Amino acid sequence: MKRLIYLLPLVVFLVLAAYLGRMLQLTLRPNYDIHEIPSAMIAKPAPAFDLAGLADGKPLALDALKGHPFVVNFFASWCVPCRIEHPLLMRLATENHLPIYGIDYKDKPADGAHLLATFGDPYRLVGMDRDGSVGLNFGVYGVPETYVIDSTGIIRKRFVGPLTAEQVDKELLPLLKQLGQT
Repeated sequence: MKRLIYLLPLVVFLVLAAYLGRMLQLTLRPNYDIHEIPSAMIAKPAPAFDLAGLADGKPLALDALKGHPFVVNFFASWCVPCRIEHPLLMRLATENHLPIYGIDYKDKPADGAHLLATFGDPYRLVGMDRDGSVGLNFGVYGVPETYVIDSTGIIRKRFVGPLTAEQVDKELLPLLKQLGQT
């Protein structure tokens, strides 16, 4: 009986090692993209929101955005990856005339306004999601996250993490063209 007690930690270790090995094997398989986190919101209506404006006081509401495809970007001043993607958003806003709307996620209004004043403002309007409830309704795991929404308010694509030039060229712009935006 005493021998079994000594073997128990070894058995637990082997089971845990097998489980972790299997998880590693699944994540290293071909065509696995860590940015492709499944979303139950794809092809479903975007959650309704009506947020107070960040700087100019103009509210940001989903109903006012419908009628044309648009992009919603969740960001925050405390988010380092948001600063990495910011120049790309600036380029998209100026070169491609994309309707990009920002949602300042779990941030202080003064900090969000300072970020945009310092690095530029690529957004047509920015709403404040101070408590994170809108992000929760969208299924945001963390910022930045970007959503493409069609003219009827249906979510067509979700980008997790900072956008890359490759994602913009190969996925975002073709999708917006297909939806009739560009």
